[in-house]
Amino acid sequence: MSAAYDFAHSPATEFMSRPQHLLIDGRRVPASSGRTFKSLNPATGQVIAIVAEGNEADVDHAVAAARRAFEGPWRTMRASERGQILLRWADLLKAHAEEIIELESIDAGKPIAATSRQDFPAAVDTLIYYAGWADKISGDVVPVRDDALTYTVREPVGVVAAIVPWNFPLMIGMWKLAPALACGCTIVMKPAELTSLSALRIAELALEAGLPAGVFNVVTGPGRVVGDALVNHPDVDKVTFTGSPGVGRGIMKGAASNFKRISLELGGKSANVIFDDADLEAASKAAASGIFFNAGQVCSAGSRVLVQEKAYDEVVERLAARAKSLRIGDPLDRKTVLGPVISEKQMKSVLDYVDIGRKEGATLVTGGEKVGDRGYFISPAVFANVAHEMRISQEEIFGPVVSVIKFKDEADALRIANGTAYSLAAGVWSRDIGKLQRFAKRARAGTVWMNTYGYTDVRLPWGGERDSGLGREHGTAALDNFTEPKAVWMNLAV
Repeated sequence: MSAAYDFAHSPATEFMSRPQHLLIDGRRVPASSGRTFKSLNPATGQVIAIVAEGNEADVDHAVAAARRAFEGPWRTMRASERGQILLRWADLLKAHAEEIIELESIDAGKPIAATSRQDFPAAVDTLIYYAGWADKISGDVVPVRDDALTYTVREPVGVVAAIVPWNFPLMIGMWKLAPALACGCTIVMKPAELTSLSALRIAELALEAGLPAGVFNVVTGPGRVVGDALVNHPDVDKVTFTGSPGVGRGIMKGAASNFKRISLELGGKSANVIFDDADLEAASKAAASGIFFNAGQVCSAGSRVLVQEKAYDEVVERLAARAKSLRIGDPLDRKTVLGPVISEKQMKSVLDYVDIGRKEGATLVTGGEKVGDRGYFISPAVFANVAHEMRISQEEIFGPVVSVIKFKDEADALRIANGTAYSLAAGVWSRDIGKLQRFAKRARAGTVWMNTYGYTDVRLPWGGERDSGLGREHGTAALDNFTEPKAVWMNLAV
């Protein structure tokens, strides 16, 4: 990001000043109802854009466009050509990096330094990675018998509904877009109502890169209307969703109407376990980052820090010191570490949990207060003396609130770590490699970090079980999400 970048007269602010219409069949069009909604800057509470409010009719038009594109130019295109289009799209994203990063920062309240360091590069990396897969998705020859040629092929699922959350709209959006497109699927995306802007902008750039009309459509609007219409639509073949377990359960019910395939990445209440023989400085630093990054609005946030008895007081002290040192402020300031939570509703929910923690008998060591007179900023909160059974230990808060829980030994740590409805991720800190391996083997988590916390890479599978969802994103697992295997049997005894 250039030091001389002019935020007041930037391409991002110019883009936000335009009417944010839907993108259907290669064109930006108003919602069929003519209705719109306001998009707010979480740092100020001010209106930054007017966005089209789609409805069932708009979903019908978008799905029809996606179906035509799937049966026509996209499915029949050479796989290598699809990959080249995705690579051109990646080049355009990089050429517009400053604009997209600023847009994401303003729309989602994300500190621009973190967005430029993590979110944007990860989105581009995902697109390039799956562009490379486009012409490498193959089947197998299976020698069943001598008088037959028997083999498998992997074909695209079809029309995909991609429902994207507000915490990482650009990055998680690309986690769904890139593999689906590489596999030859077409997409109708519903971005979160709170963060619709980056999806609309990158969709424009996809068209510029040569993506045929109808391959990638964006319908903005409320989940209870647009999301429900996609989930229940008879011509949608698959739903990929990231969000809450409650909505995930509703998607499972809706998908039963035509037995849609689904993949769900849902909530988390991840345990970050620190044994007393760990490097406590490194563990405490990573634990703070693991919960306070993106204001705690991360599915895999280490919101439960489990500390062995001898190290407990020291870790609490270190976490509180780090929480107090974090710079809270304008997301467009590159020195800002902690931005706002996404909305007034989310701020109230987080502050309610702080009150719940106090009432349950936990000790609020620091933070947990609204900061400033505008926007949705919350000071990072550290709770000590948290019992495993408390609500702040069991329920996903999705804000900058950490519960520090004491444990006795390995068995106790494992009992507490596995003792929630979630299973997305876990971390463990120790100098004893045997202890690390035993924990990793027994932890109910889709990802286990050892002596680190929070890293992800598109080349590794990502997801969980139980209330953390089903299926995996990333790596080759994502290719399975968007393809169907077909067996072919050719009689040679003719």
